[in-house]
Amino acid sequence: MTSLEKDTTVVVNRPAKSNATGMVENVLEQFNTAADIINLNPNIRRILSVTNNEIIIHFPAKMDNGDVQIFTGYRVQHNNALGPYKGGLRYHDTVDIDAAKALAMWMTWKTSLAGLPYGGAKGGIQINPKNYSQAELERITRRFTYALGENIGPEHDIPAPDVNTGAQTMAWIADTYMSTKSPSERSTHQHVVTGKPVGSGGLEGRDRATGYGVYLCIKLWAEKNNFPLKGKKYIVQGFGNVGYWAAYFMEQDGALMVGVQDAFASIYKEEGIGVKDLFNHINANEGSVQNFPGASEINKNEFFALDCDLIIPAALGNQITEENAGDVKAKLIAEGANGPTNVEGEKILLKKGVTIIPDILCNSGGVITSYFEWLQNRNGELWQLDEVMEKLEKKLGANFNDVDDAAKERNVDMRTAAYILAIERIEKAYVQRGIFP
Repeated sequence: MTSLEKDTTVVVNRPAKSNATGMVENVLEQFNTAADIINLNPNIRRILSVTNNEIIIHFPAKMDNGDVQIFTGYRVQHNNALGPYKGGLRYHDTVDIDAAKALAMWMTWKTSLAGLPYGGAKGGIQINPKNYSQAELERITRRFTYALGENIGPEHDIPAPDVNTGAQTMAWIADTYMSTKSPSERSTHQHVVTGKPVGSGGLEGRDRATGYGVYLCIKLWAEKNNFPLKGKKYIVQGFGNVGYWAAYFMEQDGALMVGVQDAFASIYKEEGIGVKDLFNHINANEGSVQNFPGASEINKNEFFALDCDLIIPAALGNQITEENAGDVKAKLIAEGANGPTNVEGEKILLKKGVTIIPDILCNSGGVITSYFEWLQNRNGELWQLDEVMEKLEKKLGANFNDVDDAAKERNVDMRTAAYILAIERIEKAYVQRGIFP
């Protein structure tokens, strides 16, 4: 490797900045609220308030025209007290070290709440994938994987798809990582990532798992609160994998999708928007909901104020804030995205009597089925779709009931209850094992 081709990798181990804002501030406030309630051991609080490792990589990749561009990639490993780090890789302009830190912390709470033998990590590349060809994205992904080196691994840190990444991305990562191993080792490293194509070791049903989990949480809440879904109006922010599948299953129960927002437009149709019709329209119109027949385009700032019964934010973080929470008319918010509601916005919503099914519970279907895929690869098994969905429904249903029971028992909101359960499990592991040395 020449000096021109050499990757620059920086691994640091430091606490979050005191002036960190945005999602890091949100997740720490959520964590500290729950920690105060349970009187969390102060030593364990210190450990969980910071990340274990923050990896920043600047790496080159060759473009189709022969030019070389330098990209910045991130991988933050928050905590691994319960098992290997686990979390997605996203390709988006908003990816930076603070976003990765916040998302990694949320993954720690999510995997703990789900009862999985994982810790939390997150990362990605600061990039808009729409600006690059498929061949360029493959080269960027493979070079990023090579640069990460032993910072990922099937028993150490297991990436998965996230915003703007998918099964193909995971296949490139798995192939690149396995190619660095000896021929005798390659077959034992397939589970370095989850969310792979089914033909490359992926799990049937993984594509719909997160969205189905969002729907399932809504359904369970509705059953407990005499809120039949048939005829209920809902809106979805983000109509990617999570938003589409959540809407698909909601439609099966007779709910009516009246509004959808993506990065290009916000649309509304009082009579309801057909889920498959919108899906087909998006595929035929460069990935946008814009100009959907029969729907009106509205100002993006008015989207969360639409007259509806529930909201599924399934895009990015910090979307429902103190600036628009007061306009929300829905009775329920089911967080398909990570951190879509900030702390100040949540205070307003709770005061209005709005229920929020928190992200670490609501969108955990993805990481639960990631665990299933990891087991499938590790054990050389092949799971069928019906088996996967049955196991997911059983696992997520039990988790939902635990959170609902804890919220009622402690007289707290669902997010605080979920954090309490997640933190207590990690605290127990530290208490039992002690702190080295």
